Amino acid sequence: MKIFKSHFWYNKSQRNGIFLLVLLILLLQISIYTDVFSSDKITDVDQSELLAFQYEIDSLKAIEIENRKPKMYPFNPNYITDYKGGQLGMSLEEIDRLLAFRKTNKFINSKKEFQKVTKVSDSLLDKISQYFKFPDWVVKRNQQKPVLSLLGANQFHYKNKKNKVSTTDINKATAEDFKTISGIGPAFSERIIKYRSKLQGFSFESQVNEVWGLDKEVVEKVVSIFKIIEKPAIKKVNVNTVTFKELLINPYIDYELCKKIFNYRDEVAELQDISELKNIDDFPLKLYDRIVLYLLAK
Repeated sequence: MKIFKSHFWYNKSQRNGIFLLVLLILLLQISIYTDVFSSDKITDVDQSELLAFQYEIDSLKAIEIENRKPKMYPFNPNYITDYKGGQLGMSLEEIDRLLAFRKTNKFINSKKEFQKVTKVSDSLLDKISQYFKFPDWVVKRNQQKPVLSLLGANQFHYKNKKNKVSTTDINKATAEDFKTISGIGPAFSERIIKYRSKLQGFSFESQVNEVWGLDKEVVEKVVSIFKIIEKPAIKKVNVNTVTFKELLINPYIDYELCKKIFNYRDEVAELQDISELKNIDDFPLKLYDRIVLYLLAK
């Protein structure tokens, strides 16, 4: 007991000193706690400045959102794909109508024709037609159309009376013969002859519709004057022995159809009749009469 007593025994002045030290420590801790966890300061915020700052932030956000949107550039509507059509807001039926029209080797040359083929609504047409870009020669021709329409049919007859054709056989007509028709100039006349050479001659009058860029009205004028007097002598190839490259020369057979024909030929070993082509899945029956102009089975 004497040992503990000697260590914890203090005089009055020492006890007072210890008491003051403990009091100072407590006061210091209270002041620190009060300063950290409480504050009497009230921030005075100007409401107009806050609104202006918020408006600026919203404007920057709107600009950033607009910049992230995919930009639309001018395009030729004849080459709209499924993906592109979906981006433009076209329905699957509208896209299918366009693709079916293009498979006939015809082209759309105005926004009016685009709506006629696809049957899109006026609102969608107004929205996307501002981005349509047609070849320069199409634009010039469309600009000249109103002038030509005012001249009427009398000028057409006058022109044909003034410029006589050398022949009315569409497979023998020259570029000069075609140029006697109102609406056909040097470019179109050469294009008709070039396509006729590709076909090895016109076998159907309706094939004139396949000449790129020719309007229906102009085609009607052509077939009203020029007829198929002599059928063309088309060189046919045997579908059972033809090579892939040779088959692709057929103006109505594309790469995918060519593959299907070769796959079918491998399955049956040999086609006994050319009409067997109709058994191929997704074979374009509308083009059958044109395709078989260049093919035989034996």
